[in-house]
Amino acid sequence: MRWPGRPGAASRRTVPPGDGGPQVPPAPMWMRWLPAFYVAGILVLEPITPVKWPVSFLLIALPVITAFAHGPAAVACVTVFAIVFEGVLAGTPCCAGRPVSYIWERHYVATYLSTAVVGVLGTFLAAHRVRRERTLANVRFVAEIAQHVLLSPVPHRIGPLLIEALYLSAAAEARIGGDLYEAVPTTYGLRIVIGDVRGKGLPAVETAATLLGAFREAAHDEPDLAAVARRAETSMNRRAARLAGNEVGERFVTAVFAEIPRCHVVRIVNCGHPPPLLIRSDGVTELETADPAPPLNLGMHLTEAYRIDEYPFGPGDQLLLYTDGVTETRDRTGAFYPLHRRVLSWGPLQPRELLDRLHHDLLVYSNNHLHDDTAALAIYHLPE
Repeated sequence: MRWPGRPGAASRRTVPPGDGGPQVPPAPMWMRWLPAFYVAGILVLEPITPVKWPVSFLLIALPVITAFAHGPAAVACVTVFAIVFEGVLAGTPCCAGRPVSYIWERHYVATYLSTAVVGVLGTFLAAHRVRRERTLANVRFVAEIAQHVLLSPVPHRIGPLLIEALYLSAAAEARIGGDLYEAVPTTYGLRIVIGDVRGKGLPAVETAATLLGAFREAAHDEPDLAAVARRAETSMNRRAARLAGNEVGERFVTAVFAEIPRCHVVRIVNCGHPPPLLIRSDGVTELETADPAPPLNLGMHLTEAYRIDEYPFGPGDQLLLYTDGVTETRDRTGAFYPLHRRVLSWGPLQPRELLDRLHHDLLVYSNNHLHDDTAALAIYHLPE
């Protein structure tokens, strides 16, 4: 009988985009106010500089400064304002004793023309920037939809199990990469996969989609966890057969398959992936396997059946599965992230708290420079 469950919140990075379509994020507040600050600075400088050193010519740069955060219409208006204001500053008391004709004959008529030319260029620059921002917003919107389809939100609770997910792309604008995960409630219990595709970009996404599609079907059909891994391997081999040249050997996936039935155990099949952590009140244990299988798509070299390791998993226990983007994060000295030691030092945490703490700690440890995609799943067995 399938465990009752309800859908819930996934990681912040896997929430699907809204129905309003792509949105261009506004420029930072300081950038929007920069033109006003620039004019204020000129007004401060004008009275304190010598008469022969008028600083109003600095207004030439105002249209370009405006173009960084505002649209073409705003740049055009600012250009007109700059030309008029240059003339106003030329007639201020700071310029007393100068004939009126000075304003047009000597007060840099070239300055007014230069400001107009820069204003036209700034208008085109602003229009180009707006188009690029809209294009980027569309690309990000499509990437978020693709990620939502590929990495659908995991159920928040399945029977006595709480589940949370974390996904971080190393490319800030990509929002999607080669790391993958899935949690499927079945008649055999909760079945989970987490994996890391070798390579980057669209080929890695295609490979991840192949594996996830195979797993989602096999998780319901196969009574044995090893058979689920074998089905995934078969799908990967079929895909590899369609690839050309040396691409075949480059499209492999390290993965961990896990199964949590209702008998207070967790079963693991490890295919060349970092070992999960079993977190208990009395410590943290790496679930190393004595005979790990090779990564998927290299399983043609496997002559024996997939090995299933079984561990106790009772109330109060928590399972943390992760990709090597976690353990291969480096600090400034090049040292790898000590996941086991960090998790042990944090003590008992709920799944969402654990992943949030892990996310923050990775950013601090790497000085906000993650160089690889990162995925993690936390499964907590509620106390009875």
